[in-house]
Parts: sequence; structure tokens; C-alpha cells
Amino acid sequence: MGKLPEEAEAIVREYVMLMEEAFPSQLEGLYIHGSIALDAYVPGLSDVDFIAITRKRLTERESRIISGIHQKLANKWSAPEMDGCYITWEDIGRTSPVKDVLYFHFNGGRVQEGAHFNSITWWILRHYGIKIAGPEPMELNLEVEAQNLVSYVLENMNTYWTRRIQMLEYLIHSGILPPEDEIHSEIEWSVLGMLRQFYTIKEHGIVSKLDAGRYALHHIPEEWHPIIYEAVRIRKGGKEESLFHSNEKRAAAAVSFMKYLLVYSNKLFVEDHRGSIR
Repeated sequence: MGKLPEEAEAIVREYVMLMEEAFPSQLEGLYIHGSIALDAYVPGLSDVDFIAITRKRLTERESRIISGIHQKLANKWSAPEMDGCYITWEDIGRTSPVKDVLYFHFNGGRVQEGAHFNSITWWILRHYGIKIAGPEPMELNLEVEAQNLVSYVLENMNTYWTRRIQMLEYLIHSGILPPEDEIHSEIEWSVLGMLRQFYTIKEHGIVSKLDAGRYALHHIPEEWHPIIYEAVRIRKGGKEESLFHSNEKRAAAAVSFMKYLLVYSNKLFVEDHRGSIR
């Protein structure tokens, strides 16, 4: 586990021990992806993103036991939080769950039904994933086509991120902005989150939020640099002085930039698709 940050390594070690005590020989594979795998871990912000491979599918009773395991870890360590899914070997590489199959994932402090895996998950696992247990990631026969990755990301921008833009716009126009700490979190999450999508569409790869922000400063017009700097500033801990003098101006700048980036990304995809057809 030498590649893991010290605090994440401690949590993962105890997690493996508790899983083995509760379910002997059930955990056959465990992989870390996300910011840790991308060497972009930020203490206090980043999660321990994991994929747990179990020998057989979990039952609801077993999911409750696993929920207890995660609760023990949370009681001992407030951060970083674990965030991941429980699947079997046959799910490796799937971009959607199997119909009528019961999946479980852990997020937001509890085990929930459903699956959290997609093209981004598999791409990071194949190229940067950290093995805790099981075969090496390169031995998992994971093939993620660049076009599939880009198509998934663009769909995400036109659904999830579009709805987020609309929500922020509504809050601004209604004059009911959330507290400053929530504004900070929203700007960091939304601006850098969308810039990660932009990087994928433009470069057919995946980078961390901070790297996406740095990349954008070389590929996005200067008029948008203040809000990008602001998002990077917040991600890095917010110690430098903000370029914005009010939450309203900062939120409005974020919405304007996100709308611009949505249009620009769709245009890039169309141009790239035309080029591939030729």
C-alpha cells in the first residue's frame, strides 16, 4: 500500500481486516481509483474511492454488516471517507448494472442499493488503479475506447451538469444563495468538475480537478481565468485572497463560465466527431 497517503492506508488496512473477520475469503479483489490513483489526493477533501470485488453477490443482510464495518471506520477516522461499490468479477468493465441484480455501494456514510461504475471508473482503474488485493489492474482485460469515454462525459455534461447550472441559476435569481462555505464547495465542485469533463473531451484522457484547472488556464480564454483561479484557490485550501468581493458575483461568474463551457464542449465533440468520420 505504499502508494496510498498515510491516513488512507490506515483506513484501508483496517477495512481489509474487518472484512476478512466478517466474511472470510469473500473479498477477492480491492482496488483504489479516483484522486488517490491520480496522485491528486487533497487532505480533508478527497475520498478513498474503491472497488470491492466479492466472491458472490451480497445479500441485504450482508450489506447491513458491511454498513457496520464502515461505521466503525468512520467512528475512528472522520476523514478521508470511503466511497465505492461492491461488485463481482463479472461486473468488471460494465458501464451499466445488470437488470434485476442487487448491487450495493457505500457513499455519504451509508450503504445504499445501486451501482457506481462507468467508463471513467474503468479508465482510471486500467491506467492508474492501485491494487490492494486481486490481480494487477492491467491483468483485468479492461478496454475502454476513447470515444466511449468522451461520449459518456458529454452525456454527463448535458444531463447532470446542465441540471446543476439550472439549480445555481435559480438560487441566484431567487436571491437565496447558500452560506459562504457552501458557495465555496459548489464553485470548487462545479467549475473544476466541468473542467475535468472538458479535458476528457479535448484530450481523450482523465486528470485530477487541480490539473484540469491548470490545463484550462492554457486552453480557455483569459476572460474566464478569474473564476478558474477561484476554484483552484478553494481546492488548494483557500489561503490566498479571493479575486471576488461578493458571493453573488462569484456564483454568477461560475454559472456564466459553466454555460460557456457546456456550449464549447458540445462544439468540440461535434468537430471531433466530424473529423473521425472523414
